[in-house]
Amino acid sequence: MPAKLAKPALDLGVVTPDVERALGFYRDVLGFPKDSEVAFSGVGKLHRLRVGESFFKLLAPEKPPAARAPGGGITGGVGLRYVTFQLTNLDETVASCRAAGAKIVVEPRPLRPGVRMAMVEDPDGNTVELLGP
Repeated sequence: MPAKLAKPALDLGVVTPDVERALGFYRDVLGFPKDSEVAFSGVGKLHRLRVGESFFKLLAPEKPPAARAPGGGITGGVGLRYVTFQLTNLDETVASCRAAGAKIVVEPRPLRPGVRMAMVEDPDGNTVELLGP
């Protein structure tokens, strides 16, 4: 039986060793408002940012993680490799990322008719795809 969604959205969690830097990027540069934060004993503190009907969750672990993602962009390893945000202001958002010191991996360029894309890295080196007109 197929899954029956309770809401038309996808929530995503990212573990970060420096939650203030991550919040500076996702909340302050990309502009996703902070919804809440919850501490989980023995795990860490979860910061929930609202992205449309979704939540983008940043987990600050109590103990440093034993391993890091392999890096190398979208083809640098297996598993979840990037997150995509569809925007109405692609160029302005890339400019904000650049001004904040984020690495611009792919400058805005045509992807398919009517859609352009760019890729940037967050402070932890995670790839963020930005789509827009």
